[in-house]
Amino acid sequence: MIPQFTTLTSRVVVLPVDNVDTDQIIPARFLKVTDKAGLGQVLFCDWRYQDSVAQVDAASQAAPDPEFVLNQPHCANAQILVAGDNFGCGSSREHAPWALVAYGFRAVISTSFADIFRSNALKNGLLPVVVDPDVHMALLDMADDAELTIDLEAEMLTLPGGRAVPFSIDPFARRCLLQGVDQLGYLLSFEDQIAAYETAR
Repeated sequence: MIPQFTTLTSRVVVLPVDNVDTDQIIPARFLKVTDKAGLGQVLFCDWRYQDSVAQVDAASQAAPDPEFVLNQPHCANAQILVAGDNFGCGSSREHAPWALVAYGFRAVISTSFADIFRSNALKNGLLPVVVDPDVHMALLDMADDAELTIDLEAEMLTLPGGRAVPFSIDPFARRCLLQGVDQLGYLLSFEDQIAAYETAR
């Protein structure tokens, strides 16, 4: 199972940095964990804390860098990340979307995503939304308390002021997100049909 995604209205975190790779999203020293618990605390770890953090459970004692966007009050509980171009490049680690989801993000908006990151995100309930550069610029210029609405059923992003922007998601991934199932869960939803087929054989 993955978190179901239908319609989301949320304030945003704006991180206008191009080519953010997966080692910046979650540093390699945290990849030895197989449990997703606590990974939200080490999201953007080397940017987020003033102190060096070597273990997931030590992040709660680390001093936050007040200049980093996640540590600013207007970003608390925001569920949409507006990122720069080519977000999620670098290695194929699935821990990157794990950490983003564990922190509380449900969607990331950019002008482009690395292919493997996009695939991993969709498999873990994180919606990657690609927008044109002019829309992206409007998002970067939003006020700190502005909200966006993402309607996955309609594949529509609504900006402050009511401007509606269409986006496209792979149909199979969209169906899984709307139903809140991963690929295995989707296959298991046909368990009765599979059993009937095997019986008929």
